[in-house]
Amino acid sequence: MTWREAGVESPACEDQALGQLARFRDGLYCSLGMRRDALFEICDALACRPERVHMLAELCLEPECRRGHGGLYDALNSGEVRIGRLRRAVDAVPVRRWDDGRIRLACDVSNWLRPDAETSAERLFCHC
Repeated sequence: MTWREAGVESPACEDQALGQLARFRDGLYCSLGMRRDALFEICDALACRPERVHMLAELCLEPECRRGHGGLYDALNSGEVRIGRLRRAVDAVPVRRWDDGRIRLACDVSNWLRPDAETSAERLFCHC
């Protein structure tokens, strides 16, 4: 959630947005187990990268990731994520809503590059 979209204009709203971000980052960090520092840097590098990641070693080139590619692979192979704690951290983030109260979700379920891909009967393309 960007500050401009959320209507953050006053310093009090800015402090509230920074507090929400800090609480989420703290919850994310606490949900990581072994190799938590390296995994957290990988998350930062993924979030801050302006384009798509084609190879994991590319994340080592991001300023947010201070590890070499060996440390990155070690963290991904040996690290752990505590799913329950991660779920609580994500649940604590307020969800944007439309004016009528419906929540806003965005996902790409199209088979644009794979027109012959099998999909579930319940899955469909819905643009609103």
